[in-house]
Amino acid sequence: MSKLVKNLLAKDLSNKLDGVEDCVLANVIGMDANSTSALRKRLRQKGIGMMVVKNSLAQRATEGTSLAPAFEGISGTHAVLWGAEDFVSLVKEATDLNKDEESFEVFETRGGAMDGVQLTPERVLEISKWPSRAEQLSMLVGQIVGPGSQLAAQLIGPGGALASQVKSKSEE
Repeated sequence: MSKLVKNLLAKDLSNKLDGVEDCVLANVIGMDANSTSALRKRLRQKGIGMMVVKNSLAQRATEGTSLAPAFEGISGTHAVLWGAEDFVSLVKEATDLNKDEESFEVFETRGGAMDGVQLTPERVLEISKWPSRAEQLSMLVGQIVGPGSQLAAQLIGPGGALASQVKSKSEE
């Protein structure tokens, strides 16, 4: 492949990954067409993009971006996964796919990049145990609402007891 073609492909890949700051790398080489189609459909439903790229081309395309560390020290061809509601949701989905040996036996997470730092497969597995954005928001709302509901119960409790005593006296 000529240098001109490589530069054009790198520019096109760079344009596709424009605005992407975090990614997960996975191995999908060896999957049959039906499994690949099912994998892409499942990822699309969750708002996750996937592109299989040659690493040398990806290194050229992501040079100077926060994705560049993901491609350092690796060779061959990998799938780049990006998107989802947040990065933790992306990592959780990739880890679930890694565990789904029945449908996607070849799929294997190989690392990635988060905030401009290279991730190892072990680190990706560790991040998958973090709470997602939605889980964090629900915990925060619970912490905010908790004291308020406890205060309301404490204010209503004695008033309810007093009201029931007044009612019983009025019935006598």
